[in-house]
Amino acid sequence: MSIWFQPCTLESVQQRGAGTMVEHLGITIVELGDNFLSGTMPVDHRTVQPMGILHGGASVALAETLGSIAANLVVDPLSKYCVGLDINANHIRAARKGLVTGKAVPVHLGSSTQVWQIEISDEQQRLICISRLTMAVLSKERV
Repeated sequence: MSIWFQPCTLESVQQRGAGTMVEHLGITIVELGDNFLSGTMPVDHRTVQPMGILHGGASVALAETLGSIAANLVVDPLSKYCVGLDINANHIRAARKGLVTGKAVPVHLGSSTQVWQIEISDEQQRLICISRLTMAVLSKERV
């Protein structure tokens, strides 16, 4: 059974990042399962730190992007929206090239908060970063 509020396509999900940091960092949504969302990000001049390894902030940006998109796909977009409340990350291993892939899965889907776990791996499926993102679920006010 799917956790998503309404059916959506990878293309429609990807369009959410057009013209934002998501697009600038090269983040691409690649898979939308029944209860997870996955995306990739290149390890290149946009995402590395001066030592030539993936910047921890870029990993966190990928994690928050995936968790935020997923959180907003779970709620009714006419009455609710989700924003980041807290994020933490443990950087396990360095990545120097290629693509990293993040996978966001829900830990808790409540009416006022959601918690998502995001694991980021390299192309050899080695864990690069693990992150936990707490999202606030807010009501849209009518004008």
